[in-house]
Amino acid sequence: MLVIYTDGACFGNPGPMGIGIVIYADGKIVREISEYIGEGTNNIAEYSALIRALKEVKKLGEREVVIRTDSQLLARQLSGEYKIKNKKLKELKALADDLMAGLVVKIEHIPREQNAEADELSKRAAEKGAKK
Repeated sequence: MLVIYTDGACFGNPGPMGIGIVIYADGKIVREISEYIGEGTNNIAEYSALIRALKEVKKLGEREVVIRTDSQLLARQLSGEYKIKNKKLKELKALADDLMAGLVVKIEHIPREQNAEADELSKRAAEKGAKK
């Protein structure tokens, strides 16, 4: 089973976005991802980080994963506790749902301080975009 920490950052809202992902297997980091993903909002960045993480799960051939995010909105929209009103977020949620099909996925909302590595990676990526 993988444990994945995800985060999305945005400088300005909208503004340059970055994603940060840290993937653990057996307690060891197996992959870190820090990518500038264009212009958009913080919530789009959070969903984009989740989607990229799920694509990595598929590449690694894993079937069970725990996704940890400090985005309360993302966690609660994925659980169905919050409705999704924004059209773009609905599209991203549908893509995430498709990627989760056939997997055992547990989404955990964690405090920001427990997500420092993914946070740093996402901010670093967004900063790269801001400098372009």
